[in-house]
Amino acid sequence: MLCVAPDGCDAQPRRGPSPELPEVSGVADRESLLIAFRLQVGGCSLFGSPFYSELMQKAYDDVEAGGRVGELLATWQGDPVRGFLPLRLFGAVHDHVLAGHAPELARYYPTAGGRADADAAWPAFEAVVAQYAADIAPRLEHFPQTNEVRRCAGLLGGFLEIAERTALPLRHYALGPHTWGDRSSPVGISTDWSGAEPCMSARIEIESRAGCDLAPRRIDDHDDARVLESFVWADQPDRLEELRAAIELAKQDPPRVEEARARDWLPAELAAPAKGLCRVVFHSSLWLYLERDEQNEIRDMLTQQGARATRDQPLAWLRHEDGAVAGTVEIRLTRWPGGEERLLGMGHPHGRRVKWHGR
Repeated sequence: MLCVAPDGCDAQPRRGPSPELPEVSGVADRESLLIAFRLQVGGCSLFGSPFYSELMQKAYDDVEAGGRVGELLATWQGDPVRGFLPLRLFGAVHDHVLAGHAPELARYYPTAGGRADADAAWPAFEAVVAQYAADIAPRLEHFPQTNEVRRCAGLLGGFLEIAERTALPLRHYALGPHTWGDRSSPVGISTDWSGAEPCMSARIEIESRAGCDLAPRRIDDHDDARVLESFVWADQPDRLEELRAAIELAKQDPPRVEEARARDWLPAELAAPAKGLCRVVFHSSLWLYLERDEQNEIRDMLTQQGARATRDQPLAWLRHEDGAVAGTVEIRLTRWPGGEERLLGMGHPHGRRVKWHGR
């Protein structure tokens, strides 16, 4: 199974339609900054992070009042809404907490052994922003990279479906009451699974794995790995534990990940001979990051490649992306030859639950 994971820098899911804003090509205006924080307040609340939701609200108030956060972000270039600027800021601050540079703030960060208390944390948060502004500013130029491990639960259902349908090796894993994989693995993914049973009897054989990312991180480098950790929300330590376990496991057999945009990286990968293999292009919480023209290019590229697919060289497109219902994702699969598209299931943006539709 050729697992092509374009632009692996995945982000938190969108909270409904983005507001109608003019494209921001220069310094972000104050109103756009406020909208960005207001949206993230709701997003964190919706997805189980009351601590971050309250801190985001305090950051909103600070920007409105022209405080330290507002001063730091005042010269940022770009669109703070589509660029997820609040998550960039909170990730940069969290990085300092995890690195041991902010012991006072760490007292209120559960990921650092603290107890969540937004009111008590805010003065320490402001102090970190002020003290480390020169270090934080460069981090604001990079997209969030959350790489939520539990999303693999929904993707696994798709991989099993592909394996059963094609009966070919895949160039590329406890689902409620269903279990799959090596029980002794250091990474255990547990999700609330409802609906139909996935194709548990299907055999997945991984021929190879590859992916691309706008800013690949070296997981064998402690500081680089901590960047990935920093984007986990600070009052969800279970997510951090899963990520750390996945990083340790990946070190044993790291996949090939290249620095590139999806539309630039995919053509050569899809052009390589793959007779007797099923090529699978998959991604999770990526699509909302892409501009409309890149989305269209990728869709057209896959459709053209699909038109050339055969039974002994099929192509599949599996995605775990925002759904039409706010706060959900849709797990969709398109298979060629034929181009049949199916909605396999619905789920939680962080993989906490999956409702499988089955056949």
